[in-house]
Amino acid sequence: MAHRWTNDLTLADATPEAAFWNRRRIIAGLAGTGLAAALGAGARAEEALAPNTWDEVTSYCNYYEFGTGKGDPSKYADRMTVRPWSVKIDGLVDNPGGYSLEQILGEMTLEERLYRFRCVEAWSMVVPWQGFELADLLNMAGVQEGAKYVAFETLYRPSEMPGTAYKVLDWPYREGLRLDEAMHPLTMMATGIFGKPLPNQNGAPLRLVVPWKYGFKSIKSVVRITLTDQEPPTSWNMANPREYGFYSNVNPHVSHPRWSQASERRIGGGLFAKRQPTLMFNGYEAEVAPMYDGMDLAKFF
Repeated sequence: MAHRWTNDLTLADATPEAAFWNRRRIIAGLAGTGLAAALGAGARAEEALAPNTWDEVTSYCNYYEFGTGKGDPSKYADRMTVRPWSVKIDGLVDNPGGYSLEQILGEMTLEERLYRFRCVEAWSMVVPWQGFELADLLNMAGVQEGAKYVAFETLYRPSEMPGTAYKVLDWPYREGLRLDEAMHPLTMMATGIFGKPLPNQNGAPLRLVVPWKYGFKSIKSVVRITLTDQEPPTSWNMANPREYGFYSNVNPHVSHPRWSQASERRIGGGLFAKRQPTLMFNGYEAEVAPMYDGMDLAKFF
């Protein structure tokens, strides 16, 4: 059954690259997910988003394995070999093992989704992703009773990743979600952007996308997924737990210790563009807030 949710983005909010898509494919891909809906309940005219460009999405990003500068990943990530590629799925699953990318894609249904992307550094984009729901992959592996969390691991290959020579983080990069977050229909594994395969700097060939969380939760170039009954360690939380919590839900009411999260700078808006208010859960509050009922979101940040 197709999942539906509200959405206040349109293709006009994506980059001009979207104009070259096949319109029928766009409509077919979005209709089943509700992303072709008109303005959602929370939309406001003053929050209209200016378009990004392909170059902004692919050249302004964080991928510290290739350097800490925003342009470093696009300069150096072509060194990374992405074929062949496999993902080890283990832990509390019925069918553990190594799955080739071809095996995975052969079982998944790909679709286009237009999502807000909000970095913890208080900048944002709107990105048109191609991929599949993470839940479908986990169901293929067979989630066992007792699993409560999903842990992820990024490729660690120092010979191709010059940034790993510096101990910015404890490599390999690790992330994690609670199981209900991982199984939520908004959570996806992306294989492309703008209808094209993911560029290396954006996490080729397979990355996580969790649109209501800060961008660092959406781990790139995934090589391992582990189902576990324990909250897994995550790279930024291990590096500085005071600044980066396990949940890292977008929350304009909880400041980063060094800056406010109440507003954001939209990439592509220009040096003097007005900052726009940050939306609770990055605009996906109606869809995801029930998962956190009863939780102190300032404490469990």
